[in-house]
Amino acid sequence: MWVNQILLALIGLSAGVAVAGGLFAFIVELGVIADFADRTHTADHILLYEDSAALGGIAGTLMMLFHIQLPFGNWIVPIFGLLAGIFVGCWSMALAEILNVFPIFIRRVKIVRYISAFVISMAVGRGVGALIFFFQGW
Repeated sequence: MWVNQILLALIGLSAGVAVAGGLFAFIVELGVIADFADRTHTADHILLYEDSAALGGIAGTLMMLFHIQLPFGNWIVPIFGLLAGIFVGCWSMALAEILNVFPIFIRRVKIVRYISAFVISMAVGRGVGALIFFFQGW
């Protein structure tokens, strides 16, 4: 009986390590963290940024797995939500940039003069959509 439990634990741990490693490799490959470091002129701290992203993923996983409660959670959750939303938005924009979605779309629709308005409208639309989603239950 305990052999099955140990085997399941090893399989689950191995699968989790593989998926997490793939996710963080994908984030690093997209260049999200490197792009942040480049734009903020702090490229000498790139390893710190990558380690922080990995440790944040590990901490989030442990908190969800073991149901760890944070003190002052009512204050931390909105801040975390804002920062996580910014990160996911930048990640999706980096993925779209890697796939050359925007340059092709902008050339075909001929909106070269309005690129900044286009990007701002996407950000506002994403924010309004998130607000509607989260406040829908209230």
